[in-house]
Amino acid sequence: MEKVIYKVNEGDDQKRLDLFVLEKLPVKVSRNMIQELIKRGAVTVNGGIKKSHYLVKKGDEIVICLDNLEISDHMNEEDSISPENIPLDILYEDEDIIVINKPAGLLVHPTNKIRSGTLVNALMYHIKDFDKIGDDPNRLGIVHRLDKDTSGVLVVGKNSYSKSFLSEQFKERKTKKIYLTIVRGLLKEKEGEITLPLGRHPTSRQKRAVVFNGREAVTFYKVLKEFNSLASLVWVQIETGRTHQIRVHFKYIGNPVVGDTLYGKNKFEKSVKIPIERQMLHALKLGIYHPRNGKWMEFLAPLPEDFKRVLMNFSNDLGDSN
Repeated sequence: MEKVIYKVNEGDDQKRLDLFVLEKLPVKVSRNMIQELIKRGAVTVNGGIKKSHYLVKKGDEIVICLDNLEISDHMNEEDSISPENIPLDILYEDEDIIVINKPAGLLVHPTNKIRSGTLVNALMYHIKDFDKIGDDPNRLGIVHRLDKDTSGVLVVGKNSYSKSFLSEQFKERKTKKIYLTIVRGLLKEKEGEITLPLGRHPTSRQKRAVVFNGREAVTFYKVLKEFNSLASLVWVQIETGRTHQIRVHFKYIGNPVVGDTLYGKNKFEKSVKIPIERQMLHALKLGIYHPRNGKWMEFLAPLPEDFKRVLMNFSNDLGDSN
């Protein structure tokens, strides 16, 4: 693993961590990429992970893992994102917000390796006068995200005020986020709350895990239907919005999301002989206060065909117990 190590001197004391790294890094990258590296734990301060706004102190040891920099010395990440004519299922749109029914398989943000075919590329094409907020074209007005293979409703702010207004709602937990999921097995409690802290997985950079010093994560659920003893259709409402929250919480209690190859093995999917090509998780409903008039609005994303097909196959092939 290739690393670079810096000691903070007096001249850099009290400088933001992301700016310090940006200045010291031996390759040309965007500030947004630096912030993403810090978020992923590729930058440590005295052996620990800090946030981008952390103010470095004289004597701090900053370690940067260069293996995470999958870019050339002369490539600027921001220059390589282009508008693309990707069809969007628009549930609602006005001058301030656009609400999308995101299909499974559509990545929300570009990554180091994937620069096209994302929701951001699509938004750049479909909204010609998009207010590109800040210096980060990777995100535009996106204030929350869905995993690539999770389908459903997602809201985007179309200007700086809308983005800020929506961001505050998500931060202050004023939104309503309802999901449907199919999980393996039967839940011990048919209705309940999962309150378990989540953080980075200790050994896998791609995963999240239940960790004692993680961030608070609260998931409410109710079983809607059971398919014998093999699977359950579950209504879920999340109070927080941690990365992979639903997937990790249900994995932890012994009921991983059907089709989730990251947190579950595929033996189950093979054994039931039902075509399942992605995790069965759908963002069904989103409630927000509109940025301009403060009116409460709820948006519903119909179940996609693949989700309905899996439900039908479970009902036909396995039967249901209620």
